[in-house]
Formats: sequence, C-alpha cells, structure tokens
Amino acid sequence: VLFLQIVHILNMTSAKIVSFLLHPEESLHSLQIRIESETGISTGNQELLLETGICLDPRKPASQCVIDGVRGWDSYMVYLFDKSKTVYDGPFASRSLSDCVNYIVQDSKIQLPIPQLRKVWAEAVHYVIGLKEDYSRLFQGQRAAMLSLLRYNANLIKMKNNMVSASQQLKAKLEFFHQSIRLDLERYSDQMAYGISSEKMLKAWKEMQEKASQCAQAEDIGYLDEQIMALHTEIVELQKSPYARRQGEVMESLEQRAIDLYKQLKTRPPDHAYSDSTDMVKIIVQTVQSQDRVLKELFGHLSKLLGCKQKIIDLLPKIEVALNNIKEADNSVMQMQGKRQREIWHLLKIACTQSSSRSLVSSSLEGTASTPAATWLPQSSSGNVPHPLSSAATPEDGENFVHVIEENLNYLELFSSILQEARQEQNSSMMVS
Repeated sequence: VLFLQIVHILNMTSAKIVSFLLHPEESLHSLQIRIESETGISTGNQELLLETGICLDPRKPASQCVIDGVRGWDSYMVYLFDKSKTVYDGPFASRSLSDCVNYIVQDSKIQLPIPQLRKVWAEAVHYVIGLKEDYSRLFQGQRAAMLSLLRYNANLIKMKNNMVSASQQLKAKLEFFHQSIRLDLERYSDQMAYGISSEKMLKAWKEMQEKASQCAQAEDIGYLDEQIMALHTEIVELQKSPYARRQGEVMESLEQRAIDLYKQLKTRPPDHAYSDSTDMVKIIVQTVQSQDRVLKELFGHLSKLLGCKQKIIDLLPKIEVALNNIKEADNSVMQMQGKRQREIWHLLKIACTQSSSRSLVSSSLEGTASTPAATWLPQSSSGNVPHPLSSAATPEDGENFVHVIEENLNYLELFSSILQEARQEQNSSMMVS
C-alpha cells in the first residue's frame, strides 16, 4: 500500500477532483486516455499543469504527476485545463451537504440535544472547512495558469526581441545597399558615354534596386510589435488585479468562527439541555455565499488569463513567419550585393584589358615607325639624312625615290592592319561586356 502511487487531478472546467491509481511505468498518454473517459476532455485538448505552471512532459512516465517523499503526497494536485476553451463560466457543483447538516439548514431553529448537536455541528464545521479548501485548490489552479502564462510570455518576449534585432539589421543592410547602388548607377551614367557600357548589366542593377525596395516590406513588423505590446500591457494588468491574489479572507474568518462556535458547544455539559443551530447555519450560508462570489471572480480572472495565453499561442506562428521573411530578405540583399560587386570587378577587368590593348597598339606603332624610317631614309656618308626632294633628280636618285615610295606604301599597309586589329579587339571586348 505504501508503494502505491495515486494522482489527484483537479478539473478546472468543472471544479471536480478525479483520482487515479498509477500503474508501474504507465505512460502519460495512457493516463490521458483514462482522464478522457472520466472528464470527456479529449487527449489532444488536455493541458496538465503542475503547481509551478510547468506542463507535463509527454516523453516522461505518468509518475511525474506524483511528488517524491511522504509530506503532502495525498494533497498534491495536477491541474487539468481544456485547451479548446478559454472561458470557464460553470456551472460548478458545490460541495454537497451531509444529511445531518442539510437537516439543520432546512430548519435552523429546531431544538436538538447537546450530544446530538455536537455531532451535527462537527459535520457543519467540516463542511465549512471543505468549502474553504475547495477555493484554495481552485485558486492554486489559477496561479498555475498564471505561471504558465508568464512562461509563454517570456518565450514571446524572447522571440520578439530576436525579430526586432533581425529587422533592424535588415533595415541597416537595405539602407547601405540603396546608397551603394544609387552611387554605382550615378557613376556608371557619368562614364558610359566615353567608357564601358552594358545595357544588360544596367537593367540587372535597376531590377536589384526594385527588389531591394520589395525586401523592405519584410522589415515592417510594426503591427506585430503593437499586438505584442498591447498583450504585454494586458498581462501586467492581470498580474496587478486584486483577483490575482487570494480572496479567501472572509471564508477563513467564517471558518474560525465555526470552529469557535463548536468549541463553545463542547464546553457545555451534556445534560438534558436542548439548543438550536441558528448561529451555525448563518455561518454555513455566509460561507456558501462567499464561495460563490470568490469563485465567480476567480473564474472570470482565469478566463482572461487563458484568453491572453491563446493570443500568445496565435502570435507565435506569426512571429516565426516574420522571422523567416526577414531572413529570406536578408539573404537576398546579401546575394544582390555580392553579385553587384562581382560585376564591378568584371568591369574593372575589362577596363584593364582595354588599357593593355591600347598600350600594345601604341608600342607596336612606335616600333614600326622607327624601323621603316631607317630603311627609306638612307644615311649619307656624313651621317646626315637628306630630304628625298632636296636635290635634283638623277637616274640613281630616281631609283632611290621609287624605293622610298615603295617603303612608305609598305608602312601604311602595316599601320592600317594594326589599327584594324585594335578595333576588332575593342569591339570584341565591348561585346563581352
């Protein structure tokens, strides 16, 4: 018997306690199936919370519901919530009266012998204490719901901070990208008239600029930020609400009055005296009325807690979608930046190639011009180069003149071929760009 494990589950939707004897190594899913048969709440909609607000782990056995040790093992509760409901408005069945207590409640002025009255009042005191304990358990369930809400809210704040940080980084990268491509387009327009031009590259840059403007939509998380801040304010107000604190002071005072009244009755001698139960019945009625009031406030507050929790559950996927959109936009901007830089370096390579080609053409022209000159301008014996037309024509001079003309024609043909090759190379470079 000492090794038996019993779990007590308080159904917060009906304010009733159901208890189960746990089998050795029973899984949590098996326990949930048994809970479904008792409460009618499907396993998919069951949320089982410990007093700390921690949800039971489905990967662990059902014995996680039972605390270790002896102290308080029979009063430890697991709180059951229905995830398909956010409004808990009853009706809640109150603790039933015993026949003896119901008898004096129906007629509080009836006279009973003192020994019999002691037994009836003892049950009445037990009933009043039970009403107060019922409220205490339900309040503890509300507290578990609050702690669970705060855990969800902490996760929401963490995801929100990640989203805001990613959005700010994307905004900074977009600003840098826009400024860079704006400057590149301006510089490209300035040099395209006399330098390198490429309609295909220009079109691609403009498309990048438009795509970057579309990526800016991903950084717009203002609507989510507003919803999160409004929800955070609502949670803070719920924490500050007086209904978030224990409201059982009236019931505790009534409990003490019932105990004191019973003690006074015990001191009376067990003679043949009779007495009525007017004072005890008043306490019973006041306790029931107080419990109805505080339970109405408790479940109204609990419904608000569960409503906030559902809002967080609905917001979390939206934040994940926003984070994914920001990451995709960030990757897209970085890819466009890398592509544009590669194209700029490609332009630089083309410009260097053209510059090298022109240098080669100049070197070829200088080398070719110096060689024929030495050929068609023969040096005199004195080392001076006479002008071909500086002296009168002789037969020998005529032959020399014809030779000079032929050399000049050869030079012009060579110069023309070099220019043609340079133009072809420049045109091919422009076609590549």
